[in-house]
Amino acid sequence: MELFFDVSQRCSQITTEAYSTSFASAIKLLHRDIRKPIYNIYGFVRFADEIVDSFHAFEKQTLLAEFKAETFKAIHQKISLNPILHSFQATVNEFHIDHGLIHDFFKSMEMDLNAQQYDGSLYNEYIYGSAEVVGLMCLYVFCEGDKDKWEQLKPYARSLGAAFQKVNFLRDARFDYEQLKRTYFPGVDFSNFTVSMKQQIEMDIAADFHHAYQGVKLLPLKARFGVYVAYKYYASLFKKIKKTHSSYIWDTRIRISDYRKALIVLRAILKNQLNLI
Repeated sequence: MELFFDVSQRCSQITTEAYSTSFASAIKLLHRDIRKPIYNIYGFVRFADEIVDSFHAFEKQTLLAEFKAETFKAIHQKISLNPILHSFQATVNEFHIDHGLIHDFFKSMEMDLNAQQYDGSLYNEYIYGSAEVVGLMCLYVFCEGDKDKWEQLKPYARSLGAAFQKVNFLRDARFDYEQLKRTYFPGVDFSNFTVSMKQQIEMDIAADFHHAYQGVKLLPLKARFGVYVAYKYYASLFKKIKKTHSSYIWDTRIRISDYRKALIVLRAILKNQLNLI
């Protein structure tokens, strides 16, 4: 049984590393005690997201419903032959993650099954379920059972998840609009994406980043450095997007070079050693 647990967890780590080098790199900078549970959460989230974003040749609604049912069955039985779900249920049960967060996550994934343009209310609901709850699930791991600490950091974790997701939306706007028929930002017409539209979105993202950083500084030591690096990765990506004219956002998928990522880590190490995080 121990070997099965190990193989399952490795599957979650491999999934994370395959789908997001940035997150995988940041997770490696967490304390070793909490790395595996975060891989387990990300692997689960990635699989659900893949169903709604990529499996166009299959009945996505059925696949997502089955995945949802299997998720809660795994949590209840404390085992699954799906290695991603087995490692996820182990983390949910070990850290007593609120099942309501998982329900809210699936609700947002279900919203993605229907191509649509989001208004203000649906946009906030989607952001919460697709990103903020993921941050809250990770926060259960970071706080390691400290309920008061979790409550204190909850608003900041939500802001960080929202900032990450909104940056992704802005970076991937063309793919979402043309391939997935989705427009997440309320009141934005990507067929006529103006400078003022872009600036309005950026002001909202900047506010999320500013609020989130206050919480990063308050995180437990085991989590602080790794989360700070992830924050800096996305802040750097956001800075690059801000410098890019609205017309070019549509033509280029902006990314951070490996050299820039390495530089971010080196600077973060220096700040950490000087207790400046």
